[in-house]
Amino acid sequence: MTTPAPVSAKVQAIHGALPQTQCTRCGYPDCLAYATAIDAGEAAINQCPPGGDAGVARLATITGHPLQPLNPENGYEGPLTVAIIDEDWCIGCTLCIKVCPVDAIIGTNKAMHTVIESVCTGCELCIPACPVDCISLDSVSAERTGWDAWSQQQADDALQRYTARAQRLAHEAAENDARLAAKAQAKLADLPAPAKSPIPLCWMTSAPASRRPLRVRKPRRLLAQRPRQVLEPLSRLMHQFVTPSRRLHPRP
Repeated sequence: MTTPAPVSAKVQAIHGALPQTQCTRCGYPDCLAYATAIDAGEAAINQCPPGGDAGVARLATITGHPLQPLNPENGYEGPLTVAIIDEDWCIGCTLCIKVCPVDAIIGTNKAMHTVIESVCTGCELCIPACPVDCISLDSVSAERTGWDAWSQQQADDALQRYTARAQRLAHEAAENDARLAAKAQAKLADLPAPAKSPIPLCWMTSAPASRRPLRVRKPRRLLAQRPRQVLEPLSRLMHQFVTPSRRLHPRP
C-alpha cells in the first residue's frame, strides 16, 4: 500500500473548511483533491454546493480570495439529505455499496441493502449507480442549508470513515495482487521441466558445416524432386530380386 503524499499546512486548512461529503460535485474525486486544486490556483473557491455560501466565506478567509456566489454549474445549496432505499425494489446488486464514499450502505449480493442514516453524507453518488432507481433522498435538516445543516463534528466523522474506506480498499487490492501473484508462481512451479534436446542448438546455428549434424532427406521429397533417378533403380532391384524366374532379358 502506497503512502499518501504529504500536504502543506494551507492545503490542510482548506481541506478542513470543506464539509467532507466527498460528493465530487466540485469536479474533483474528493475534498482533498479539491483543496489541493484551490491551493494550486487550478480551482475556484465557489465549487462546493454542500458548503454553500458559508463554505465559500470560509475558503475566502483562508485563501484571501474575494467572495463570490456559488457556481451554478456545480450545483445549488440545499438542505442535508440522506439516501433511502426502497426495499421492495432493491435487487441486491451491491453497486450502491461500491460507490458510497463513507460505507453508509450495508448489504450483500442478491440481498436487500439499507442505509445507515446517521453516517450518510447525502453525496447522491448512489442514485445514478442504482440500475432499478430504488434510491431516493429525504431531507433531514428542514430549512437549514449548507454549513447550517452540517456540523463540524459530522464533517470530521465523515472524513474518518472516508479515510478508513480508502485504506480498506487499498489493503484489499494489495491482498488480491499478492494472491494472484502466488497463484501464478504455483502454476509456473507445476510446469514440467523443458526436455533437453539431443542436438545442441548452437550446432544448428553457429557451428561450422563440418560439425553440423547431417540432414537426412525424406523419400517423399526425393521422389518429388528426382522421380526418374529414384524409380528406375528401384524397379531394377524389384525385377532382379522379386521375380527372378520371369526375367528373360535383363535391362542394361
